[in-house]
Amino acid sequence: MKPSASMSASAARFVVKTEAWTETGLSADEVAALMESEANRGAKIYRIERIWPDGRMELRGVSVETFSLESGMFFFRNHRAAAEADFAALAALAEKHAPPGRGYVQLVDRGAEAQFNRFATALIYPAEHDADFAQWLLETEYAGGDTVEGGVSAVSDYYQQPKEVLRRCQLWSQSGTQSRSRIELLAHRRSGAAAAG
Repeated sequence: MKPSASMSASAARFVVKTEAWTETGLSADEVAALMESEANRGAKIYRIERIWPDGRMELRGVSVETFSLESGMFFFRNHRAAAEADFAALAALAEKHAPPGRGYVQLVDRGAEAQFNRFATALIYPAEHDADFAQWLLETEYAGGDTVEGGVSAVSDYYQQPKEVLRRCQLWSQSGTQSRSRIELLAHRRSGAAAAG
């Protein structure tokens, strides 16, 4: 039996397993909400990569810490006009093709002391969406920047660097399934435990 194709970036789903329960098909935002509870700190998290017609799944382990970090991609330019075009193209792309998760874009001037790549278009999002955003940019053929950097440490460096934010844009996912709030998830866990007991 052949597995289904890899799940699309916008449909990324997870499995959360604790000693007391297992929940399948959670969105990244739902997992992040569950990880806010101390009771779930020892949970194991898996990303669903493929699902076979008979119900078997290919899973990939995901670090719990991933759900409390930010990652991003930075598209650097030496000239402001080129950086402004990158920002506008990325914002328009997000309007036309919804990104796989929430995030934001900033156009920044890193100042005259930045001898190279003075301007940057910063795309920042929750780290659990890292692979999804990379796939989204590939599929939509976004090609910003003369130089590109990315990752969790790049975001940490970005926050510490002096800069002037020239423009900003919030990104929202258009997921087909609405993520449940932390309260809804915990209520669901309690009702499931009561039904099992």
